[in-house]
Amino acid sequence: MGKLQEFDITFANNKVVYSPGESIGGTVKIRISNSLQYKAIKVNCQGSCGISNKVNDVSWTVEEQYFNSTLSVADKGTLAAGEHNFPFQFLIPAAAPTSFEGPFGKIIYRVKAAIDTPRFAKDYKAQRPFYLLNLLNLNELPDIDHTSYAVTTKKFNYLLVKSGTLMLKAQSDFRGYVPGQVIKLATEIHNKSGKDTGCVLASLIQKVTYKTKRQLFDFRTIAEVEGAGVKAGKHAEWREQIIVPPLPQSVLTGCSLIDIDYFIQVALKSPDAVVTLPIYIGNIAVNLSPGRTVPTSPDPCGMAISPNPAGVAPSAPPVDGDEELCVGGAASEEIPTKSHSQQDPSGQPVTMSPSAFSHTPSTVLHSGCRQSDTSAPLFCVSTGATIPFFTEGDPTPVPTSCSLILPPEYSTWDYPHEPPPTYEESCSSTDFSLNSGH
Repeated sequence: MGKLQEFDITFANNKVVYSPGESIGGTVKIRISNSLQYKAIKVNCQGSCGISNKVNDVSWTVEEQYFNSTLSVADKGTLAAGEHNFPFQFLIPAAAPTSFEGPFGKIIYRVKAAIDTPRFAKDYKAQRPFYLLNLLNLNELPDIDHTSYAVTTKKFNYLLVKSGTLMLKAQSDFRGYVPGQVIKLATEIHNKSGKDTGCVLASLIQKVTYKTKRQLFDFRTIAEVEGAGVKAGKHAEWREQIIVPPLPQSVLTGCSLIDIDYFIQVALKSPDAVVTLPIYIGNIAVNLSPGRTVPTSPDPCGMAISPNPAGVAPSAPPVDGDEELCVGGAASEEIPTKSHSQQDPSGQPVTMSPSAFSHTPSTVLHSGCRQSDTSAPLFCVSTGATIPFFTEGDPTPVPTSCSLILPPEYSTWDYPHEPPPTYEESCSSTDFSLNSGH
C-alpha cells in the first residue's frame, strides 16, 4: 500500500448487529509511513437491496435504497506520518429492514471510508459490513397461537376398474415459531380402498420470492420426515416433530423486493395427495400466559383440531360421502417413521433445547452460536437462504455447522416465463416430487 500502512474501520465495542433507530458509531484508523496530502476524508453509511436474475450476481437488475449518509471527518490538509483516528456516528432509520443474503438478492448494510487525494494521486478506500435485525414479534400477528389445519380428500381408480377414496388431514400446534422451537405435527390418513398407499412425507419448506420484472422463486426443503404407507382399508395417524433451525424471519418489513414464506407440506404418494400449512418464523416467540392452552376439540375421526381454523381453508372441499370415511369408529393405527433429516447417522434425534435461539435474556445457545451480551437479540443472516451466520459479539460472522438444515441444493427448474404460479401451485410443483391431489 506504499505510504499507507493501515486503513481500517472499526465499530464501537466491535458491535456488528444493530436495530432500526439505533446509532452506529466507530473509528476510521489510518496509519502512514510518510506524510499524505488529501482533499477530504469521508465516511459513508448506506443500506440497500439488490436483485439479480442470475445466481450470486451482483450486477443488480432492480435496486432500492434505505439510506445513504456521508460525513466528512477531515477537509483538505496533510496527514503527518504515524497513526490517525477519526470518529464517526450515524443514525439508522427506523424503517430499515432486516439484513438478508440469498442467491438472487441481498439486503446489505455497510460503512465506507475514502481518502480523496489530489489529482493524479491514488485514492484510498475501505469498507466494513454490519447487520440489521428488525425483530418480528410473533405476538403481533393475528391468530398466531391457533393451530394451522388443512384437509383434502381424493377419489382415485386402481386396477383399471376399482375405485377408492382417501382422506389426508394435517395440523400443526401453532402458526408461528422461533428458531429452536419444536413444530408438533399431527397427520391423519383414512384409506378407504383396497390398495395400500405409498409413503407420507412431511417437509418444512422455505419459499423466497425475488421481485424483478419476472419474479424468481427459490424453494428450499429445510427439514423432512418420511413415514410409512397406510394399508388398504385402514385409518392411521402419524405424529412427528420438526425442530426449527436458525432461519431468516418470515417478514422483511421495509423491503419491497424480497418476500420470505414458510410452510409445512404433507404429501402422500400413490395416490398423490398434498396439503400445506402456512407458518411464520419470527424472532420473539408466541407468549402463552400460564394456564392458557390452545383450544381444541376432537373431530369425528378422533384427531384433535381447532374449532375455529380462523381463515385457514382446507386445500379441497369435502366430497360426497366424506362422513362415511369416519363411520364405524375403527381404531386408528400408528404410522411408523422411516427417516428424519434431523437425526444423526446413528438414528438418534439431534439434541437441542426448545428454548435455544429464542429472544430471551436466559437463552442457552446451540454449539456454534455465540452470545456476549445476553440482553441483545440473537441474529442470523442467511447465505443461500438456509446457511446462517452468527455474529453477536464478534466482528466477523461465523458460519454454523448446524446439522438441522439439509444441504442447500439450488433448484434446476426453469423460472417461469409466464405469470408466476399461485401459492397452491407453487407448493405442489412437480419439481419437488409433490403433486396435487386434484
